[in-house]
Amino acid sequence: MEAARQITTVDEVPEESTFLFTVRDTETDEEREAILVRTDGEIVGWLNYCQHYTHIKLDKGSGAPMRDGEVICANHGAYFECDTGRCTFGPCEGAYLNGLDLSVDDGVVSLADGGYEFVAVGPIETDPADLSSKSNMEF
Repeated sequence: MEAARQITTVDEVPEESTFLFTVRDTETDEEREAILVRTDGEIVGWLNYCQHYTHIKLDKGSGAPMRDGEVICANHGAYFECDTGRCTFGPCEGAYLNGLDLSVDDGVVSLADGGYEFVAVGPIETDPADLSSKSNMEF
């Protein structure tokens, strides 16, 4: 796998939380946040957005809360299975997180999804002059 698509090493993905990174949609050129999660000895990737209100991030920069193999949306209390992305509890029950194709070779996690390009580890960089609302509700 080419180095430009390498995200991190398996060892850097936390056991009880998420690993945050940024990707770019190859069709729209829009940057999106994504997370890596450990599940049953594997690493899976999801876009970092709750399916109840899709502008709400699961990992707000310090790792998403997790419980019993599920990622939790701290805003709504929705639970998403780490392995399938299916919401098992909450206002978006039955919905699925948007997945990313990954590959793991020699302990390195890489983006294998042709719809996205790896940008950087961490959240989307924001302009410090951006005065937009940080509220969870959009009007």
